[in-house]
Parts: sequence; C-alpha cells; structure tokens
Amino acid sequence: MVSWKTAQASLLLMSSLIVTASVNAQDEEFNSDPWESVNRKIFNFNDGVARVILKPVAKGYKAITPDPLEKGLSNVFGNIEEVPNVINDLLQGKPGQALHDGGRFLINSTLGIAGLFDVAEKFGLEQSDGEDFGQTLAVWGVERGPYVVLPFLGPSSVRGVASFPVDSYTDPTSYIEHIPTRNTVKGVDLIVTRAEILELEKLLSGDKYTFLREAYLQRLEYLENDGEVTEDEFFDDFEDEDY
Repeated sequence: MVSWKTAQASLLLMSSLIVTASVNAQDEEFNSDPWESVNRKIFNFNDGVARVILKPVAKGYKAITPDPLEKGLSNVFGNIEEVPNVINDLLQGKPGQALHDGGRFLINSTLGIAGLFDVAEKFGLEQSDGEDFGQTLAVWGVERGPYVVLPFLGPSSVRGVASFPVDSYTDPTSYIEHIPTRNTVKGVDLIVTRAEILELEKLLSGDKYTFLREAYLQRLEYLENDGEVTEDEFFDDFEDEDY
C-alpha cells in the first residue's frame, strides 16, 4: 500500500506544478501547444513504437481472439475503471453519478462475473464517459495548461500530468502486489485498448499530429463539460487548421 507520507509528497509536487503552469499561462496570451516542436518529436517517436510493436500485437490479438472474449476483456477493464470514476464523481460533487457508476461496478463485479459481462447495462445503467483526477481539477477551477506529448504515454496537458499520481493511487491494478501479474494485467489492458482504436485510425486525414491533437483537446473539453461540446465544433476547429 502507498504510505500517507508518500501521497502527501506527491500531492505537494502536483500542486507546485499546477501553480507554476497557471502563473506561466497568465503571463502571455494562452497558446494550447507552445511546445509543438518538442511535442512533434515525441509524437513521432511514439508513433514509430506503435507501428513497430503495438499495432502488430494489437492486430494479432484481434485475429486470434474470438469476438465474445474480446468484448469480455474490454468489459473487464471498463469495470475496473468504475472505481476511479466513483472516487472522482464524489470529489466533483456528483453523488448521483457516483451511485450510477458504483452500481455498475457492484452489479458487473458480481452478476457480470468480475466485469466479463456488462449486466448493469441491462438494468439501465449505461457506461459513462468516465472521470479522472484531471477532470476533477478542472471542476475545482485549475487551468488546463499547455498541451504536452509524453514518451510512451501519449497526449496530455500540464494539468493532466499533475493528476497522474492521484490517478495511479485510484487505479485498482496498481495494488496488485505480485509484480509480474501486475505488469501482465497492465500489458493486456494496453493491448486491448490499442486493438479498440485500430478502426478509428482509418478516420485519420491530413497532418496526423494536428488531427490527433485537436481530437484530444476537443475530447478533453467534452469530458470537462460533461458532454456539452458537439462533434461539429471539433470538425469546425479542425478545418480551420492550416496544413
């Protein structure tokens, strides 16, 4: 288990990062991607790793995994994510949503056999878009900060990076004590997630970096505003980009 002192130190570090980012953002007109030159280099590195390693593995996974099992594994990891959803629902002052997500977790963990089957949906408890601590910070009024691309982890924001320690503490898989098992679970989760976006890659057009950046930022805004951003707004913004 993570000690309280470690949690306190991480939260202090997180707070200092947030304050620094907020002050810097106020000093000049806000630019969502001021570090684009560095971000592009990291993006190209990540894209290369994905093409050489992750994409072939994901394709192999989809080729050999029966559709029902593939869906079941996706459900299992979706069910695990309900735990941080509930925590962040409460931190954001959304008790109704916390009951909804908590109900899904309880039903699917029991009747759904550890989440293999989405039984809760049959009871009218549909899966939500999800919550993380970055969204909680947004509710608390913390500015998003610039867009960043992290090695291996992909797109984020300064606020998102600052939320990583808390997101790690609320992730149930982080508490698997047997390290090989924990790494296996996280590896399977990565493969399942990568397999799910194979079809979405066919929608990519124009400059890949810009497309994915705008898609990420619009998706982030959508989540921060609980679904108030429309799909048309994304495409309007994207079409305004000069390639």
